[in-house]
Amino acid sequence: MPKKILVVDDEPDILETIKMRLEANGYNVLTATDGNEGYKKAKTELPDLIILDLMLPGLDGYQVCRLLKFDENYRHTPIIMLTAKSQEEDKMWGEKAGANYYLTKPFRPNELLQKVKELLGETQNG
Repeated sequence: MPKKILVVDDEPDILETIKMRLEANGYNVLTATDGNEGYKKAKTELPDLIILDLMLPGLDGYQVCRLLKFDENYRHTPIIMLTAKSQEEDKMWGEKAGANYYLTKPFRPNELLQKVKELLGETQNG
């Protein structure tokens, strides 16, 4: 059964790029375009991993991440923060919110895919 990944981003082209790349690698991909929808889907669809933009309408990425990471039922779900915010302070807040990885835009799709595999425990060593 393919792993389920939720991608939350309000930029349609980025959402589509990530979705296509993940589906091409055998993942089942769900999408949301704002924080409220992303949070609801995370709770109802129980994804294996979440890729979360920071600057979202409704709840922002930090809020969604915090709500999930402080909920006993969802706190083990890996979250990759994907954002244009590249300041050290932003990364610190991402870590405080509970993100497992912080990737800045523009990103290399291969780096994202590698991190997804790593967080899902799918990487093989050499």
